[in-house]
Amino acid sequence: MPPSRSPSTRPAHLILLAALGLSGCIRLGPDFQPPAEEWSKTWDSPALEQSSQRGANPDLRQWWHIFRDPVLDKLITQADAYNSSLRIAGLNVMESRAQLGIAQSGLYPQLQQASADSLYVKRHQYGGNNPKDNNFWQHSAAFDIGWELDFWGRFSRAIESADASYFAAQANYEDVLVLVRAQVADAYFSLRTTDARLRVARENAKQQKRNFEITEKLFNSGQDAELDLQQAKTQYLGTLATIPGLLDQLQRTRNALAVLIGQPPGTLPQVVDNESLIPLVDRAVLQDVPATLLLRRPDVRAAELNVAAQGALIGVAESDFYPSLTLLGSIVWSTDTLHGTSSSLDLVGGPSLRWNVFDHGQIANNVRVQDARLQQLIEAYRDKVRQAAREADDAANGLIQSLESERILRDAGGAAERSLVLASVQFREGYADFQRVLDAQRALLQQQDNYLLARGNAVSNVIALYKALGGGWYSALPRVDPATRQLMEKRTDWGNMLDEPNAALPAYPLPDKETSHE
Repeated sequence: MPPSRSPSTRPAHLILLAALGLSGCIRLGPDFQPPAEEWSKTWDSPALEQSSQRGANPDLRQWWHIFRDPVLDKLITQADAYNSSLRIAGLNVMESRAQLGIAQSGLYPQLQQASADSLYVKRHQYGGNNPKDNNFWQHSAAFDIGWELDFWGRFSRAIESADASYFAAQANYEDVLVLVRAQVADAYFSLRTTDARLRVARENAKQQKRNFEITEKLFNSGQDAELDLQQAKTQYLGTLATIPGLLDQLQRTRNALAVLIGQPPGTLPQVVDNESLIPLVDRAVLQDVPATLLLRRPDVRAAELNVAAQGALIGVAESDFYPSLTLLGSIVWSTDTLHGTSSSLDLVGGPSLRWNVFDHGQIANNVRVQDARLQQLIEAYRDKVRQAAREADDAANGLIQSLESERILRDAGGAAERSLVLASVQFREGYADFQRVLDAQRALLQQQDNYLLARGNAVSNVIALYKALGGGWYSALPRVDPATRQLMEKRTDWGNMLDEPNAALPAYPLPDKETSHE
């Protein structure tokens, strides 16, 4: 007959089974709600409508192909591989992945400890009929385990927060990718614009030097007044003085571009001399409506995921209001070298209930702190969306106006060239003084320089528009380059955590699921 179970133990077992069943069923704190405002879901602007068109090519992830410039393609490829900011962002992803692993460990017994002791005891006994000394060794080994049950969702909310932070780190990486690619393209075309301005300044200085030499000869022969000589000299030297500034700007831009692609400052053999004008693009090609692209921007997604991560921390803080139930267990083996004593093996186990009843407002204020931080991040997200919309509208307006300016200045440059030809002919034939020639030259240089600047502004606004809409967020390269990965694996056991994570990111983490990213 099987031994009968004591009635007094049945309630305890029922309570324990109920505790295990309820573990993780209650999740304190607010569930995540997307903080986007209604206007952002349908946002558009007249400037964006005018400066963009719908199309499949080029892919928004590789928008720079719209310029059809192989040098730019090569520079962006090098930046993807060697840019330091991008590498740091990739390592932040791996750090967040490890932090997620720490949070996930809360689902398992929090205390798993093995211990072993060997103690030498020297004992002297005084008095009595038979005093003697007892010297012996005492050995013991133990394994302790403690598992706090996730009654109130403390650990599941912590995992939810770490999961959202992990996705936010990936979004931050993509945001750096967007920024770096836009900076490379902007620096490259700025370099070409400055180089073109330098050529124009040198060509004008060369022509003005000839005019200065002509007036000098005429003045020395007594055929011209000193005023013409000094004005020609002033104009020539003034144009000559702009060249060092342009050379300095050219070198600074070249150095900035070199650092962006992970090279030391200096020459850029990749950037070959190109005397053609920088290409003009009159509108951006978008694969979706601006509102969708705006909310898909990596920095906007990162801000939204930060809201999700902080919201889960409110649940972690609220769990301190309630008692925690921990299952404890120990296996202890002990023995000694005394003659006639035996070894022992003890099994100890049971529940432990802890409840911080008198917290003097500490828990409540901690919940308030977490809630205030959540509201701050919600406002930061909404401001991020508004700023993103402003950037897109500013870039679209800038593109429209710079294209109009380029068109006007192109006509003005043609008129200035014709004016110089006419003034030179009239001067040689004696129908006009030399001042007309100087004025025409000055106007031509100014119009040519302004035209190049307007053309550069137009390209810069195209780049800014693609950047404002989150273009260029995807890269097929690993977040940690092979050389860095090999170094880190040699230094630390990373297991499989340096492997590439899933490429597809959700719009926001699902609060009722705990996704593993091991």
